[in-house]
Amino acid sequence: MSLAHHCRVYAAGVVMLVAAAQELPSIRVDVNVVSVLCSVRDRRGALVTHLNQDDFVVLEEGQPQTIRHFAQETGLPLTVGLLVDTSNSQVHLVNAERRAAAQFFSQVIRPKDTAFLLSFDAAVELLMPLANSARSIKAGLERLSDNSPHIRNRGGIGRPGGTKLYDAVIRASTSELPKESGRKAIILITDGVDVGSKSHIADAIDAAQKADAIVYSIYYVDPKAYGAPTRMIQPGQIVLQEMSEQTGGRFFRVDRQNSLNKIFDAIQLEMRSQYALEFVSSDDTRDGRYRRLEVLLRDPSLKAQARKGYYAVR
Repeated sequence: MSLAHHCRVYAAGVVMLVAAAQELPSIRVDVNVVSVLCSVRDRRGALVTHLNQDDFVVLEEGQPQTIRHFAQETGLPLTVGLLVDTSNSQVHLVNAERRAAAQFFSQVIRPKDTAFLLSFDAAVELLMPLANSARSIKAGLERLSDNSPHIRNRGGIGRPGGTKLYDAVIRASTSELPKESGRKAIILITDGVDVGSKSHIADAIDAAQKADAIVYSIYYVDPKAYGAPTRMIQPGQIVLQEMSEQTGGRFFRVDRQNSLNKIFDAIQLEMRSQYALEFVSSDDTRDGRYRRLEVLLRDPSLKAQARKGYYAVR
């Protein structure tokens, strides 16, 4: 058979393949897949880790959704952003925060996980970019100590007062977290009082939700810093509770019964006991609007802890 004949046969085959491909139905790959991480607790508050897909019901704007993927995700990559309040009201707490955070990261961060560290007072500063080595994390936490007010203010030199809490959450959600895949969490250590942010609490919650980040807030207060009864600073607690509830995280309060180390242990346990639910929204319009979510259990004695909604990104 001549070379020319071979070429004619090959060309005819290509034409047939192209024609066949044109007759195949097109496949949509830009479906609106929504991922929801949740934890489940019983009436005593204990984590429940033995459930399967049929135990869950997911509602979007009140409409049941079909769960397409289900897993107990203890192995998905984890990105943790630690945001620490270094304002004047936290002067005596920073070193304790650094020590507890060092222990937490040593237990939580595995080879495929990453962490970053932000401090916030009158400014928001990235003290440690995304890293996963113990050495890098230790160096970042040392910078936290160096950046604390009682170090900066030696000799009467320091930044002006302020606590840009909301701006810090937005910075973490829009700069560090969007580039990461897998599970994403913000751990916020503060008294919850914001002074000087350009944004508001609703903006901070929106940013965290758009980044698919869970906010674990730790209410840590030094009453001596205020010179006032504790009840005078409780609005900060309400702020942190709202952030955590809306994003599917938890609120913690450091007190005599709950040390910072004990709280970090509880966060670590929850992170390793989460369920991942994925569904394709029955509303396929990508209008950028906020959609309410609700995760329910068929067993009424159990309660799911998950984010309250998401944005249908255009």
